[in-house]
Amino acid sequence: MSKNILSPSILAADFARLGEQIKEADEAGAQYLHIDVMDGVFVPSISFGMPVIKTIRKVTNRIFDVHLMIVEPERYVKEFKECGADSITFHLEATEDAEETIALIRSLGCRVGMSIKPKTPVEAVRKYLDKLDMLLVMTVEPGFGGQKYIPESTERIRQVRKMADEMGLALDIQVDGGITIDNAKVVLDAGANVIVAGSAVFGGNITENVKKYLAQF
Repeated sequence: MSKNILSPSILAADFARLGEQIKEADEAGAQYLHIDVMDGVFVPSISFGMPVIKTIRKVTNRIFDVHLMIVEPERYVKEFKECGADSITFHLEATEDAEETIALIRSLGCRVGMSIKPKTPVEAVRKYLDKLDMLLVMTVEPGFGGQKYIPESTERIRQVRKMADEMGLALDIQVDGGITIDNAKVVLDAGANVIVAGSAVFGGNITENVKKYLAQF
């Protein structure tokens, strides 16, 4: 298993000061930046797309962890790579051909992530695990920030880690949704190693918040 990683979600940043806040999270030690792309179809909300990613790419060299919450993600992965994505995560539920999407992302030289919603059975990812770098277990229903962690997620994380271990895979397991300083240890103990946090990082003192998470690692 890889080391523990903090991936602050810029969805919770102040967009009037986006570059400055990204820089602060970077300098405080956050290893990734989580970029949620929402289309208003796969999830109810709409967020940002390629122009924003391209602009902020100039601000930091940290890993751009792009989470596509869009239907037919395969249509756009090439453009996201060109804008600066280092890792591209798509939803199993959003594509008709997960194998093809995985192969496409891999062919672009990006790390490959797959995500599942809280109601999707964990078993559904088994046949793809050996082709992934990361599995994102959504710990809230995707689409809106600031939701509370779904407690059943802890067991789902355990199941994925057990599956990966049984297959001998050094799989990153990412969690996204309601992860605070108070429950980060719970998901880490369950087997997650990549933590996405939005308002818990960008709300208040960013440097202090990042350091609090890193101290739990």
